[in-house]
Amino acid sequence: MSPKHFSPQQQALLQLGCALQARDYRFITGTPLTHSHVNARPQNALARDLAGVFGWSRAFSPQLLDAELIELMRAAGVLIEEGEQWRSAVRWSSLGGQLFVHSQYPTQQADAVFFGPDTYRFVRAIDAFLSAPSTPPIQRAVDIGCGAGPGALRIALARPAAQVHALDINPRALELTEVNAALAGAQNLQAMHSNLLDEAPGAFDLIVANPPYMLDSERRAYRDGGGELGAGLSVAILDAALSRLAPGGSLLLYTGVAMTAAGDPFLEHVRHAVAGRELAWRYEEVDPDVFGEELLKPGYEQVERIAAVVLTVTRTR
Repeated sequence: MSPKHFSPQQQALLQLGCALQARDYRFITGTPLTHSHVNARPQNALARDLAGVFGWSRAFSPQLLDAELIELMRAAGVLIEEGEQWRSAVRWSSLGGQLFVHSQYPTQQADAVFFGPDTYRFVRAIDAFLSAPSTPPIQRAVDIGCGAGPGALRIALARPAAQVHALDINPRALELTEVNAALAGAQNLQAMHSNLLDEAPGAFDLIVANPPYMLDSERRAYRDGGGELGAGLSVAILDAALSRLAPGGSLLLYTGVAMTAAGDPFLEHVRHAVAGRELAWRYEEVDPDVFGEELLKPGYEQVERIAAVVLTVTRTR
């Protein structure tokens, strides 16, 4: 979508991103647990700078920000006024020289748009794939469950001649993806509502996804992977994508797997899904232990660790 078709709130949010760029704003987003620990320090009760407001999601005094930022936040509908202490309803994170707007901390809303350490690992995997000498030309690419759009945007910027689709079932994610794409100057990215690949017909040269993979008692879409031990959505994406790869096309799936004493349940599904088909595949644990605090929650009693994995599947013919 061109910015000229944006809603007034999207226009203001885009202008807010430009204003933060002009002020040399940067912020690297950590895990929710790290965020909680750092914000709990007494000296961090109130924001003292832009990172405190737009990165750490701390309350701030209205006098901290200049009039331009306040008015843009108000116009974008992201200014939460709570008496003498105000807050931002969005965060802005840095990745690869770009700024991305996403949901405030804590991400408790049903339509929250997540951005965190998994995002950085996901984009790093995409970068590695795109930079490989053997990577074929990409004409059509798609990011399933795009969230704030970092995967789709990375492909769009690296392959400006490609048609890139950013898909999500969350309207808020699509709104923010459009803002992030416009802020980065990506003209070849289209955000559209779709359950998996249902609304995106045809074959693709590259399909990427970074789905939620946790068990979430609140069933939040950005977090709950569904199925057994949170693997449901990862399995659904794999099954949907394999039949939609163009000849020579690839699926790059970054996800997390709840490992038990019996081994890796997702890897077993992968082996079954690719068996007897003209597919080459590679499966790698890129981090053997992430979000260890989740093991204290119900449903994880038999889980020994949660590993971050990258699966790459290529249609050979």
